[in-house]
Amino acid sequence: MDYGQLGRTGLQVSRLCLGTMNFGPVTSEDDSFAIMDRAHELGINFFDTANVYGWKKGEGITENIIGRWFAQGGGRRERTVIATKLYGDMGDWPNEGRLSALNIRRACDASLKRMQTDYIDLYQAHHVDRNTPFEEFWEAMDILKQQGKILYVGSSNFAGWHIAKAQESARRRNSLGLVSEQSHYNLIVRAAELEVIPACEDYGLGLIPWSPLAGGLLGGILRKIDKGRSASEVIARELEKHRDKIERYEAFCDELGEDPANVGLAWLLHQKAVTAPIVGPRTLEQLDGTIKALEIKLDEKALARIDEIFPGFKTSPEEYAW
Repeated sequence: MDYGQLGRTGLQVSRLCLGTMNFGPVTSEDDSFAIMDRAHELGINFFDTANVYGWKKGEGITENIIGRWFAQGGGRRERTVIATKLYGDMGDWPNEGRLSALNIRRACDASLKRMQTDYIDLYQAHHVDRNTPFEEFWEAMDILKQQGKILYVGSSNFAGWHIAKAQESARRRNSLGLVSEQSHYNLIVRAAELEVIPACEDYGLGLIPWSPLAGGLLGGILRKIDKGRSASEVIARELEKHRDKIERYEAFCDELGEDPANVGLAWLLHQKAVTAPIVGPRTLEQLDGTIKALEIKLDEKALARIDEIFPGFKTSPEEYAW
């Protein structure tokens, strides 16, 4: 396993991050335990979750599964850099969601209880809260740090200017500020290149891409359909929208002799702002398959071919001005 620093911090994390969103709704608890154990065997020490995962309001199903896995001992908690998120509503009463100081305090304590741990390595805002000033956000997060309940703070789904506002607010408090941003980023969805990635680079945030394979579109979907597998209605619509590019992409992966999913992950690992893409396996086999991405080296010619198929963006303002 390869490791890198999380943004400008001294924290070392694996170059692949284990996403746990399938744990509970799709993957059974026993299989989830097996996947997490296998992740450690492979050297993956970076796990991502959220209080809303499990998708039954207020139950925190996925965090509870992780907590019961930690409770087995054997160094499971100590060897894991656990990242979780807050923002989504965990109940129907006021202040059971978003980023008020009250919810930050309550949500953190609830996540700690569910995961059966006394600290969270990386506590992330799942979305920007336009109704909460960053001064309030940072005061609440700094208190959690002082109490030893969290170590680092990250964002998710922030715009570039949200990152700038957050960092300047933290700077006024002499606080470390955000150390990471979790963004929707893959070969098909590259809008983060306009302003989010430049903001991450300038402020020293590690980028953690979610949906690195565009919901399966970059995972060899055409060959899977050829083998008789069906696609969901949403994926089928997206496939038709991008079919020409995906056909060219899969043909290029055949030239490389590599699986399309691994090439998609490898491409992200070649982007300098990226710390670790989030892989969300449903099975052990899917997890094992992702490791090959770490071995794929894409030269300038290969990267240029990929850019021809899936054009990206120049940094703003050059994308739309001189």
